[in-house]
Amino acid sequence: MNTIEINQAVARYQELGLAEPISLTIEESETLAIVGPNAAGKSLLVEMIVGKSPLFSGKINRDPNIKYITFRDTYGSFDAGYYLQQRWNSTEYDDSPLVCGALSRYPDSPLREKLFKIFGMDELMDKPLVLLSSGELRKYQLTKILLSGPKILIVDNPFIGLDAKTREQLRVFFTEISSMKEIQLILVLSMLDDIPEFVTSVVSVEDRHMSSKMTRQEYLDKFFANDSEEDFSSLQKKILDLPYVNRNYEGDEVIRLNKVSVRYGERTILKDLDWVVGRGSKWALSGDNGSGKSTLLSLITADNPQGYACDISLFGMKRGTGESIWDIKKHIGYVSPEMHRAYCKNVPVIDIVSSGIHDKIGLYLKPKPEQMQACEFWMDVFGVLHLKDKSFVQISSGEQRLVLLARAFVKDPELLILDEPLHGLDTYNRRKVKKVIEAFCKRTDKTMIMVTHYKNELPSVITDSIYLVKNQ
Repeated sequence: MNTIEINQAVARYQELGLAEPISLTIEESETLAIVGPNAAGKSLLVEMIVGKSPLFSGKINRDPNIKYITFRDTYGSFDAGYYLQQRWNSTEYDDSPLVCGALSRYPDSPLREKLFKIFGMDELMDKPLVLLSSGELRKYQLTKILLSGPKILIVDNPFIGLDAKTREQLRVFFTEISSMKEIQLILVLSMLDDIPEFVTSVVSVEDRHMSSKMTRQEYLDKFFANDSEEDFSSLQKKILDLPYVNRNYEGDEVIRLNKVSVRYGERTILKDLDWVVGRGSKWALSGDNGSGKSTLLSLITADNPQGYACDISLFGMKRGTGESIWDIKKHIGYVSPEMHRAYCKNVPVIDIVSSGIHDKIGLYLKPKPEQMQACEFWMDVFGVLHLKDKSFVQISSGEQRLVLLARAFVKDPELLILDEPLHGLDTYNRRKVKKVIEAFCKRTDKTMIMVTHYKNELPSVITDSIYLVKNQ
């Protein structure tokens, strides 16, 4: 029995469809993966499948009980007014719904019990949605949509943002429901070389063209036969040869935290944390979802008001001794899931990148000629220069992440903070961005803190590591 049948379907609006009519049959017994590079057209295909994109011609028959959770759903559809510092301001979440309220409509069941165990939802039930970390928010969204009882579930990059333990539990769970045919899964994947074993069939989308359906093994054989490591040495040399812009701090310590604690109500996020980051060091910051990684970074970037009550020194200045937030931010280049969440705004890409020069969100100043040159340089490095006049919300999620990376590098920061920088990037861009990070960090006295749940994403320049344990 076929659950989805597409016959010569053409989108009504050309910009919302693939380059040619598509035909695809998905059988009830299949678990399908839709794969392809960033901006290839994967989301356009899915939106046709689920009926979000009306047809000009052709026909699509589908099971009516179909749900789709997109990459953007990682950041939640409930908070369109979200701003970057909102999560850290305790007065801002008094009216935010709690996780328990959002999930109360789903009664006890074996499925609920299993999902709560996989994602540790019992620990999150009394937490306001706005306070969830990006990984916790991902767990919440997956739990909610799975409990809604879809017959077909399409998930965009289901494993990103999850710690290693949760990723493995989710893989086991997906394998189980695929074998039991309880829910038919369709995965949309950007990591072209990592197709879960429970997937039976694959279609590839590239440059808005869809391939014929093939088995998982056929796809992997074809991918690895054509895969080769690109040479990014010339790109790295361009970065190494850049003139220095922001070399105005010469102390030995970039960050010093003394017995730092952060609490929200009864919940302790960080407790008595000591940490010294020396100038020129490159740190890997890790820990399970909800362990306080983003909270720690928010103290450093001056986005968390609790930082003023803590013993923190940044760039030789003790917090609360007269420095402004801009005195701190002028040294820092930063990208994070929270920033991606706050920056989903209908403004030109060039404005997003240039805002990194002034560290402003929502106030876009026309860059000076030399600043524009820096913006265009880093946009070219990350492969998004051709998008500079497009609206940020009209480009793919992977392209958005590359734009925000360009923003982080644009002022040649002395401290680079990268929180899950490779989220949603395809295999080529993951390799490229990793090489860009390595080249930048080889410049004199550059300091970096990088967060990732994938050890293979860490660049070779890492010198130190710190692991946060979740407070019980």
